[in-house]
Amino acid sequence: MKDRSPLDDPENAAFAWARYRRLMRFMLLITISVVLIAVALLYKTNGLVSVHFYIATALGIGFAMLLTSALMGLVFLSSGTGHDETVRDNQKDKLGD
Repeated sequence: MKDRSPLDDPENAAFAWARYRRLMRFMLLITISVVLIAVALLYKTNGLVSVHFYIATALGIGFAMLLTSALMGLVFLSSGTGHDETVRDNQKDKLGD
């Protein structure tokens, strides 16, 4: 029998997703800051190499940071709400018999 997840409760889910959105807004601000600093440092050390170089750098850093923060945020959401504890390990159940 599958246990009910705490995220099935609308009140708990609303709180958890609000916390996740707040974390993502914070990480967006950090990402923008890091991208601006990285592009400024590259411009200071290399000068104007190519506009495409700066665009690719900004997109690469931004995408990597936002994807990482989104995935880690989902891990925090799952762990922080107790959703992880509701998952049953069927392999362990079979081995225990």
